[in-house]
Amino acid sequence: MATFYQDAVNQIGRTESVLHSLYKKIGRKDHIPLSEELVEKCGNKKELASFLLKVVNCSLDCIKVLKSGCLEVDALKSEAKCAIKDLAEVQSELLQTKREQIELFQNGVQATIKTELKSYSDAVKKSSGESVTLKNIKTAVKEIVEDRSRNIMIFGLKETDKENIDYKVSEVFQELDEKPVFRAERIGRKANENTDRPIKVSMESSVTVSNLLRKSKGLKSSPLSQVYLKPDRTLEQRLKHREIVQELKKCIQNSPEKHHFIKNGEICHQEKPNLEKSVNNTESGSIDLEATRERKKPRKILLPHHIAANRRPPIGYISPVTTDSSDSMSMDSNVYTGGAKHFPNKEQQDQSGASKKRRVGVIPTIQEIHGDVLTTLANQYWAPHSKLPKKEFSEKIIERIYYKEIGHRFPIRRIMLLEFSQYLELYLWPNFNPGRLSPAYIMSIVMIINEKFRQKVPVWKVFRDHPSQVPLFFHAVKEAIKEFNDQFSLKEQTVLLIFLIHCYNSLEEDIVRTHIQHTVSLGIWRCILPSKLQSLLEKNPRLNKRWNNLQKREQKLGARERGLRENDYTFLHKLIHKYFAVLEEIPAQGFVTMEEVNFAERFLELCVDLQAQLPTRRFFNTLLLDTHIIVRSSQSTLAQREQEGHLYCELLKMVKFYSKFEIDDLEGNPLTETQMLSQHYDQVLSLQKQCFAHFKELEELALANISQVDSRESLLGYLRSLNNRRLHELAHHLNLLEPYGEAKHKSSFILEVIVSYHETRMSQMDEINAMPLYPTEEILWDENVVPNEFFSGEGCLALPKLNLQFLTLHDYLLRNFNLFRLETMYEIRQDVEDAVLRLCPFLTSDQSTQFSGWARMALPVSKFSIVEVAKPHVGKNHPSRVRADVTINLDIKRNIATEWDSLRKHDVCFLLTIDALSSSPTYSSKKPFLEQVRLRYLRGCEVEGYLDEEGRVVAEGFEKPDYKTRMRTVRLYLDVNQYQNDMEKTIKGSEDVYETFNIIMRRKPKENNFKAVLETIRDMINTECVVPAWLHDIFLGYGDPGEAHYSKMPNKTETIDFNDTFLDAEHLLENFLGMEIKCDAPPEKQVKPFKIRFPEKGAGLEVIPYTLPNPGPYPYNKPKENSVRFTPTQIEAIKAGCNPGLTMVVGPPGTGKTDVAVQVINNIYHNFPNQRTLIVTHSNQALNQLFQKIINLDIDERHLLRLGHGEEGLGTDKDFSKYGRVNYILAHRLELLNEVGRLQKSLGVTGDVTYTCETAGYFNLYQVKSRWEEFMTRLKKKGGSEEGNEASDVKEYFPFHVYFSNAPQPIFKGDSYLEDLDQAEGCYRHIQKIFDQLEEFRAFELMRSGLDRANYLLVKEAKIIAMTCTHAALTRRNLVKLGFRYDNILMEEAAQILEIETFIPLLLQEPEDGHNRLKRVILIGDHHQLPPVIKNMAFQKYSNMEQSLFTRFIRLGVPAIELDKQGRSRASLANLYNWRYKKLGNLPHVLTSPEYLTSNPGFSFDFQLINVEDFNGVGESEPNPYFYQNLGEAEYVVAVYMYMRLLGYKSEEITILTTYNGQKHLIRDVVKQRCGDNPVFGFPKTITTVDRYQGSQNNYILLSLVRTKTVGHLRDVRRLIVAMSRARLGLYVFARVGIFANCYELTPAFKQLLKNPTELHIYPEERCPTNRKTGELPPAAKVIKDMPEMSKFVYDFYYKVIEMLMKERKETEKQREAEETAAHRFQTPKEAKTIEAPIEEDPEKKKKNLEETLAQSFLAIDDFGTAEDRDDNDDSDDEDVVHPIRIIPSNLQDVRDEFQPFPHVKYEEEEETEEAEKEEGQRTNIQGGVPSPVENVIGKEMDKTSKDSSEGIEVDSNKITEQVDDGMESQGDVTESVENVPGQAEHFSEPAKDSPDNEKSGEAQIGSIEAEDVEMREEKDGEEDESDEEECGPSLEMMNS
Repeated sequence: MATFYQDAVNQIGRTESVLHSLYKKIGRKDHIPLSEELVEKCGNKKELASFLLKVVNCSLDCIKVLKSGCLEVDALKSEAKCAIKDLAEVQSELLQTKREQIELFQNGVQATIKTELKSYSDAVKKSSGESVTLKNIKTAVKEIVEDRSRNIMIFGLKETDKENIDYKVSEVFQELDEKPVFRAERIGRKANENTDRPIKVSMESSVTVSNLLRKSKGLKSSPLSQVYLKPDRTLEQRLKHREIVQELKKCIQNSPEKHHFIKNGEICHQEKPNLEKSVNNTESGSIDLEATRERKKPRKILLPHHIAANRRPPIGYISPVTTDSSDSMSMDSNVYTGGAKHFPNKEQQDQSGASKKRRVGVIPTIQEIHGDVLTTLANQYWAPHSKLPKKEFSEKIIERIYYKEIGHRFPIRRIMLLEFSQYLELYLWPNFNPGRLSPAYIMSIVMIINEKFRQKVPVWKVFRDHPSQVPLFFHAVKEAIKEFNDQFSLKEQTVLLIFLIHCYNSLEEDIVRTHIQHTVSLGIWRCILPSKLQSLLEKNPRLNKRWNNLQKREQKLGARERGLRENDYTFLHKLIHKYFAVLEEIPAQGFVTMEEVNFAERFLELCVDLQAQLPTRRFFNTLLLDTHIIVRSSQSTLAQREQEGHLYCELLKMVKFYSKFEIDDLEGNPLTETQMLSQHYDQVLSLQKQCFAHFKELEELALANISQVDSRESLLGYLRSLNNRRLHELAHHLNLLEPYGEAKHKSSFILEVIVSYHETRMSQMDEINAMPLYPTEEILWDENVVPNEFFSGEGCLALPKLNLQFLTLHDYLLRNFNLFRLETMYEIRQDVEDAVLRLCPFLTSDQSTQFSGWARMALPVSKFSIVEVAKPHVGKNHPSRVRADVTINLDIKRNIATEWDSLRKHDVCFLLTIDALSSSPTYSSKKPFLEQVRLRYLRGCEVEGYLDEEGRVVAEGFEKPDYKTRMRTVRLYLDVNQYQNDMEKTIKGSEDVYETFNIIMRRKPKENNFKAVLETIRDMINTECVVPAWLHDIFLGYGDPGEAHYSKMPNKTETIDFNDTFLDAEHLLENFLGMEIKCDAPPEKQVKPFKIRFPEKGAGLEVIPYTLPNPGPYPYNKPKENSVRFTPTQIEAIKAGCNPGLTMVVGPPGTGKTDVAVQVINNIYHNFPNQRTLIVTHSNQALNQLFQKIINLDIDERHLLRLGHGEEGLGTDKDFSKYGRVNYILAHRLELLNEVGRLQKSLGVTGDVTYTCETAGYFNLYQVKSRWEEFMTRLKKKGGSEEGNEASDVKEYFPFHVYFSNAPQPIFKGDSYLEDLDQAEGCYRHIQKIFDQLEEFRAFELMRSGLDRANYLLVKEAKIIAMTCTHAALTRRNLVKLGFRYDNILMEEAAQILEIETFIPLLLQEPEDGHNRLKRVILIGDHHQLPPVIKNMAFQKYSNMEQSLFTRFIRLGVPAIELDKQGRSRASLANLYNWRYKKLGNLPHVLTSPEYLTSNPGFSFDFQLINVEDFNGVGESEPNPYFYQNLGEAEYVVAVYMYMRLLGYKSEEITILTTYNGQKHLIRDVVKQRCGDNPVFGFPKTITTVDRYQGSQNNYILLSLVRTKTVGHLRDVRRLIVAMSRARLGLYVFARVGIFANCYELTPAFKQLLKNPTELHIYPEERCPTNRKTGELPPAAKVIKDMPEMSKFVYDFYYKVIEMLMKERKETEKQREAEETAAHRFQTPKEAKTIEAPIEEDPEKKKKNLEETLAQSFLAIDDFGTAEDRDDNDDSDDEDVVHPIRIIPSNLQDVRDEFQPFPHVKYEEEEETEEAEKEEGQRTNIQGGVPSPVENVIGKEMDKTSKDSSEGIEVDSNKITEQVDDGMESQGDVTESVENVPGQAEHFSEPAKDSPDNEKSGEAQIGSIEAEDVEMREEKDGEEDESDEEECGPSLEMMNS
């Protein structure tokens, strides 16, 4: 015992000596004295062990608490303290300190401690009963040593206080140059006292808090709720602060009307807004913007929860209070922000601003931007617009910007500002020098590139301009990220990882692909197991050969090049192991920082992207499987954390799915289910062989049937009996792990590796087939599944991406299926929220839910019951059909009841179960939906039909019965998969879902076709989709992009009949300049039409003129001809379209791409008469325009068919729908039979030959043909040539003289035998055409049902079939079932069609013998204009769902023909957008036509950019989120429109466009106020947004850009191109010049705009039309400086014009009276008596006459009609057509009294008093108390009633009232809905302080540039009439405002 005791003392002494030596080396002065004296005080070994344990634990706990405090300090103060320290110097010192510490540990200190501790532990274990292990003591002492090595000094610890110690950690605020000092305070809590005993803590500047945090990741610290900030002040500071607080309290008591707050140690005061006044003004129709602009209140910093899939902060996280909201936009990695759908408690949820409308961050104003330090630096060093002399390049500027302005937070707003200033293009990259490449330099370039990708702007152009330094830059990035680098924090390396993701997704860029292709090449296999590598090479000899060649090439490289290549080969392998190291740092419980989580998520995203593209997957997937990423990740602590690991697990599922995807990685061939099963069997067989050969204990496994051992459960049962070593050996034999001993793994890891490799793979197809197509309440509001609309582009999401390449067609369909489904769910969620909130559910006294409101799209359910559950089909486990009946009450508005009665078969509805949460709730769209109501269940259903009173379904197409009541019962089909799932839950005890429904909801038909589309995609997944072999590889993104070009097709057309393409021989020569043209015909025969032969070899061509056969003697027999003079590029496009293969045509605005498409169709029709062509467009408008031009060509209309709705917009009386064509054929059949009867009569044939088409055929065979043959025989007997026959012979022998007696005579002129013979043959062709058509119509005669006839027409008769892409998706199943066939497909607007909507039309037919019969695919579009509409920003930006197939092909490099001549705009206007295209020129008529050669009357310039400053101190406003308006621009635009009308411009020639919906509605209101009741102005043709106007044009465009703080989404160059290219003759842009002119992407266009002055130059003396030439300036132009000046000018100008018109009218009336007086002199007494008693004129007629009289004097009056009278080209968009109201002023005084176009402008003539102005401002408007946007801002309202004066023109006031009432119908409906529904107003009303103007003044989300597209990009052909929209009930936003 004594010996042991002495050994223990010796061990302690040695340990103390070692520790003391170590402390001394690292500068630690004091230490815990583990001496012999201290040990001797202990009575025995147990007390000694206990004492040592307490010492260690106490020190450890102190360290943990201190670290927790440091974490909190770093999380809370890193933002505010970033400017204090010069981070570059700190990092340098930190690096030096760390190196010294590493050297200490490497010198043996760590080894010595380990040895001593082991000896000490052994001694304690032998003599102590305490559960103290070596691991515990080692970990504790090691952490003490490591923390003391960081110079953290702790004093005064006593072990007796260990259990009663709590700590507060605070930072002492120092001056900028001083070192920060941290202090911990200990609070000892005992039974009767609470005393504070301080523990001093200091930290040297060489150790930063962020570094301490990074080193302390593995600590399992206590929750941070016990750690909080407590500022440490001196006594003097505390006293001073106490005095300030007392003074502040007095100020609050004395002046409660003001805001009082402490700032910088002083009390500040600010006026409070007069909210009561604001409310009154709102009710009276005006709002004082200045009064409602409330001071931004301090609020808690909340990391943006919408970023990174809506994550949440950890429980216990405490947010500091600050007024700098911009900090909240930083990607702070020290606090976790996500993982779950809900916040932990109600308080945190309220603080978080979880409302989807809530936005964080402030968009900087112009003043803030100009005053920002970044702007100052930009102006000094690189900004191109700055006039300051530029300073020389300095690296310190880059480091200053990065470390002080950006730091490690990467705030979006700061980065946006740098990117907007062209920091990369003008400063970073031009001065790039590898010799001075610092971490700040690398990170600055990378973060700007990432920001460009986030904003979807061009990225790689700057690198292509300076390519020499690109290799060095990529090398630096790869070196910085592949391993842990002290110079880059983990946060920075995450940013680098994002950059790599962008690079691997940009493989189409040569400059990127060149520098990263080696990282995914065959060389990376040197990092996998040697045994596995050898096995793979043996299986693939060709690969083995490549491997050997690779080794030989490397040996020939130099040492440096070989090293670089080696770094590339090992790059991903090292990155993978770095990822493993990061995972190990994440604790299983407690606090976790976002740095590790973000890095792990981004790494998995990189893995998914690498696996989802074949070029990167080919060798990387083997490396991924070899390193067992999936197993390690699934067993990591992050995957076990429910909140933080939610998104991580979703990403891991995607990695796992793609790792076992059905494809041969090396060959790229898709694998069938049989092949996949064969691979699985081979793997299991290999396992059994190894078990049989080497593991006798697994003999049962080796001999078992494969089906018994390939499940996870069975494999685990067999393998769990093996120990760790045997498991490792088995894995090694299977080439899964290295040999035992080289590495050590846990048994659980080895077991999972073996099992996951050999278990049965679940079929993805089975999962999709079992998936319900309708969304449920669980999915719909899960932000991780259906992201909200405010996705800023920063975070990572578990969504598939649509990039350039796809693995297989199955992969392509699967990605599109998931994205389309989720996008649809997002739209459904919005509709559900809107409808439910309008219904206003409330709780009754019996706690049931009733509804006090109403909604247009939803009704309460009166009764619901399941009526049929059919038996399952064979092999299925769900019912084959489930039907239900739902009863609703249609006691609602008649028009809405009619809509519900119009439900058709297959319409989709939704059944909801809603529970109200309160008996008197208040609903608002600004609050989270689920906080206001409880949505228990949501199920989708499909309508079968209404039931009649006898309970039978009313069949589609039959007249609905006359119901006696308003109750209706609808028969519904339920989703069988969902029903099965619900019933299984019900059996287990859950509630029966189908007994709870209380709401049925419908959606707009055009938005509700998702189920049919999803079914179509699912059908295609389940069948073998066959794309034409020549298109397959290009479609997936592989191979030669030009492989499908007609020049490389084996069956290209050698000779093409161009028919009427060329107008004459000269036109032909123009289009083939420089080519050798051969033509054997004499010059006089070289007339159209032409056939052209293109030899396979040589550059020449052979022209073959020919004569068309005589079609007949009648004028209508002459074929229609083309009149377009095509350009050479258009001819090349037509030529390519006539050839087989893929033809891509890029059609810039106005280049005639529709004419090209029509001519291609016409040529195919005549060249290949047996082939059928399918035409597909995005919108009905484009389809109608294309089809209308096809009708006008030489194509028999019986071969034309247009499917789908919208044919009514064709502009023709003919019906080209299926049944319309059937009716046409039946009617035409009768006409042809009548012609046959006339022919029969002319020939004198008896009998009923016209009874059927069959009898007519016999008549043709036996009577007509025989006579013709006899005629030809008689001519041949006389010689058969011109020499042997006389000209009169033809006329003499012709047998059909009588029949053709009604043709123009003479038929035979007798001048030439050949001419008369040709005429005779033409007559016979006419007759034979009749019988040919009757033979085609014979099938219609045999079929009796209209459906059969329509289907036959579709499948057999029609040669050209047109439909929209939506119709194709909806009807694919029926078309395939009918056996639909087609040979060619042409798609117009291809760049606006979604990928999947382009793909579906390619597969509307079953393959023939395993091949697709498609011969031509012609895609026509413009990828430089706006892409497809995607409403959800996450799908649009992250998943790239907005990319069309056309755009993808362009990115892949598929050859495309770009049309290069435009014929729409003036040459000067074309310069605004032709820079975006390669060589866009002008057609001749643009340079020679009179309308293009004359100037715009009244304007000095054809185009102008007009600067609009703030009006009344306000620029852009935002009454609702992303509902941007600009009153100054709206008034300016309308004033210019009124000025144009006064000059004589026609209103139908003027269109007003804007870039935002909010501005569109504001302009409409302003126009209605200013012009609606005045026929002199009327309404412009269209007022709409730029997005909706794509595809349309007008002579004059007035464009409002709205934004005054940031550029907004106009930064998307595609939107700019659309905006600039809509005008033909004049474009006038109203904008804040300073904002848009400095935007890099917009520079080319705005550089052109700025060539003209930015102040409006007008010439009012000029009238329309004018003779002034283009470019000729008027003699004395008037310069308008601002909007008020223009307003006053228009007011005065209007008065002058009206005065002139009145004067002219009086003169006309005097002249008329004089003529009538003169007529009286010659009247008889009877006539005079008649005149003395005039008949009173009808008031309406009189009013019309007066209008006509005024129209004669005023040039522009004639264009005022109803909307139906106008040619609206906006796809029947009634919303954009403005309906005028005609009210004629009675006299000039009434004009002045009535016309006050600009009430906010003070005129000299006005003498209103202030009281009158106030009274005017308090008026209520005509909308019944709901103020219009104009009145909300201006505060005044125009008097809408006309002056009914007896002294001037008489006007029927009743008629006028009707018109006014009709014009205000929608507003009236709103008012009525509020008044008639009980409790409606109370439920929707909110206090004024919560109104948008007060709550969100000055606030906007940084991601608004992207989120604006949510409200902007509407469905272009799916929007309904505005008045209908209003009938939905009062909108929530309207009621709130």
